[in-house]
Amino acid sequence: MTIVVGYVPTPQGEAALDRAIIEAGRDGGQKLVVVNASKSDPLEGDRAIADRRRIGQIESRLRSSVAEYELRQPLRGQDPADEIVDTAEAFGASLIVIGLRKRSSVGKMIFGSTAQGVLMNASCPVLSVKAMTER
Repeated sequence: MTIVVGYVPTPQGEAALDRAIIEAGRDGGQKLVVVNASKSDPLEGDRAIADRRRIGQIESRLRSSVAEYELRQPLRGQDPADEIVDTAEAFGASLIVIGLRKRSSVGKMIFGSTAQGVLMNASCPVLSVKAMTER
């Protein structure tokens, strides 16, 4: 089976990746597909797309943690929630893992919510992980 994780270089993305690695190691190991997607152009300074150095660190970590993995950075301009759900469907994923952050109702209304899009449209279970923040 396959687990898909939505990753962005934030505390929420790191928490999701941490949990996805744990989940992928259960039951003899599952394939882990990391999706790092953004709707805007990364060449315009989009911080949602991980840079080459960070991608190298993630791949090194995945190599030492999971039996099989794939890292995807689709740059099609599609909504990140759609990229995550589409990837999960393409792989027949058994689970999607996403990170959450606290947002106001107005913030969700104005900016949308990738987590909400994944939760509403996924055809497999979704595990949401809240990042622990320092106070």
